[in-house]
Amino acid sequence: MSAVAVEESPTTTLNPLDMIEEIVVANQWPFDRSNDDELIVEIAARWCDYRLYFVWQEEVSAMQFSCQFDLKSLASRRSHVNELLADINSRMWLGHFDVCPDEHTPMFRHTILLRGAPRASVEQLEDLVEIALLESERYYPAFQFVISGGKTASEAVTASILDTVGEA
Repeated sequence: MSAVAVEESPTTTLNPLDMIEEIVVANQWPFDRSNDDELIVEIAARWCDYRLYFVWQEEVSAMQFSCQFDLKSLASRRSHVNELLADINSRMWLGHFDVCPDEHTPMFRHTILLRGAPRASVEQLEDLVEIALLESERYYPAFQFVISGGKTASEAVTASILDTVGEA
């Protein structure tokens, strides 16, 4: 493959956390922004409270995002949780699930690369949060089944992605 000469123009990517903060304020979600490069948001949802972490790394024009569950994994269930992570992540199209190494809590993670873009769009950031919350709500029961219910990863995923039909 031959190299293509491209003239680069100096562009500065605006900090996407400024726009995230506007979205958070508009939704009246509690948050903490201790510096320009970090933002933490608390969101109450159906299954638990989620903690959203946004970290901006200007030197690589990337924003790392995670949505951490309020659910702690027990040491005795870690191998089962790892099986669950592999199963769920094979189904994911955007982002992935992981376990926070310090707190042993499940979380959804994704990084957005913005090099060369003047800024992230509001729609991109809204979609990121919406997808993270939808996937977290979808798979929270699976993590709960494995961590507290003693289920296998396969049983947990099958139970969590069942689509109900009709009304009871």
